[in-house]
Amino acid sequence: MLAAASVLAAACASPTPGGGPPADGDGVVTHVVDGDTLDVRIGGTEERIRLIGVDTPESVAPNRPVQCYGAEASAYLASLVPEGTAVRLERDAVARDQFGRLLAYVYRAEDDLMVNLALVEQGYADAVTYGDNEALYPDLVAAEAEARDGGRGLWGVCGGPDVDIGPPPDR
Repeated sequence: MLAAASVLAAACASPTPGGGPPADGDGVVTHVVDGDTLDVRIGGTEERIRLIGVDTPESVAPNRPVQCYGAEASAYLASLVPEGTAVRLERDAVARDQFGRLLAYVYRAEDDLMVNLALVEQGYADAVTYGDNEALYPDLVAAEAEARDGGRGLWGVCGGPDVDIGPPPDR
């Protein structure tokens, strides 16, 4: 069973246009940026969300090479949480990264699927830590080992993460 993570801080939830504040951490996906980043509307505010505990191959960073399985990871995230999908966000010890993105574990509201874990289980991401955000790291590491041992996703196609296959995308 996954360890409990603290709920997204109320400061990140804005009042809804017609009434009171939404439940902490509830939002709607507005855009998938790449395999580990998406935009979510929380109340009346749009937040860029960086998924905690996972790293997918690069596919859109203008100053970094395109990596093996980057496009596939982006497409998989978009299939899990397409635009309009209701999600629940949970945070860990550190709220934002150095780029100002909100750091969160993302759960699909309709079935409580943990998106971060699904990416790792299916081989679209490897498990990583960011500072003190480690509440669910053991679960992610275990999922990575199973994906790697099973040759799923980037483990079978690329041999592992961070395999460059092309120049940075034009911007």
